[in-house]
Amino acid sequence: MKSDLATFIRDIPDFPKKGIIFKDITTLLMHPEALASSSAMFVKLAKGKGISKVAGIESRGFIFGGLMAHKLGAGFVPIRKPNKLPSEKISETYALEYGTDTIEIHTDAIVPGDRVLLHDDLLATGGTAAAAIKLIEKLGGEVVQISFLIELVFLNGRERLKGYDIQSLIKYDAE
Repeated sequence: MKSDLATFIRDIPDFPKKGIIFKDITTLLMHPEALASSSAMFVKLAKGKGISKVAGIESRGFIFGGLMAHKLGAGFVPIRKPNKLPSEKISETYALEYGTDTIEIHTDAIVPGDRVLLHDDLLATGGTAAAAIKLIEKLGGEVVQISFLIELVFLNGRERLKGYDIQSLIKYDAE
């Protein structure tokens, strides 16, 4: 079904701002067979890597991140937007293709020696994932894989994440 997954993605033009074509995954999530198939593919890609934590980036990264953590017998770590985490945290600000943003992680979420799978729904320019990697590594974790449901290849996000094992299920080569 991997080749069919793209048929479940809806394009939303001019969201969140003019000129952006937003790849909406909610249309994939509401189909049980597409959700199950993509979840199984993610778990298969991560098996045997000794992953102790799965870190999901807010908010869509929580969906598959939580499923993968469960199936891999790992803990789940939310990486959130500012002022959403209640305990001691560190933050990282980064550039997006349409502005800037900040993400945070609890300081006790990752411990030295943790082998971390980082997950988000979409790889665009790589800014969000690069910021999340910095947070994980500051806390002593090792990012052993980064997974995405969608990769916008034409934005060259992989370049920013060189040296990491990057996995994506759906690739778009042009806007």
